[in-house]
Amino acid sequence: MNKSLRWKLILAFVLIFLAGAACGFFGAVHMHRVFFAHMAPDSMAQHMKERMRVELRLTPEQMQKISPIIDRAASQLKTTRDQTMRSVHEILSQTHHEMQPLLTPEQRIKLEEMEKRHRRLLHRHGFMPLGPPPSPSGD
Repeated sequence: MNKSLRWKLILAFVLIFLAGAACGFFGAVHMHRVFFAHMAPDSMAQHMKERMRVELRLTPEQMQKISPIIDRAASQLKTTRDQTMRSVHEILSQTHHEMQPLLTPEQRIKLEEMEKRHRRLLHRHGFMPLGPPPSPSGD
């Protein structure tokens, strides 16, 4: 294999890798918006209804009958998501509380900063109010 061909192959592999990385990045951003972005039950239900209407070519009569089913499902999904987020937060809070005695003062400060960032992220996505952390015992 001559040098020119080898460099062309290397360049092709690098370009394919970069294209894959870009697709992965933008795909991840899109999936985050679709699956993890906070949606009020009403907007989630609207999105589901519109999707069903278009893809299944539902008649107005079918939409009228299906709408309450979708509304109920959207409400149940929101409740489940909220409960899951609370559980995850409680588990992480308890874990951090149990770790405290094993950390140096500097590490405790870093852990507190990490907790603040996590609370801001959850607040930004509508999963919890911004404010002081709940006590580890759940009081």
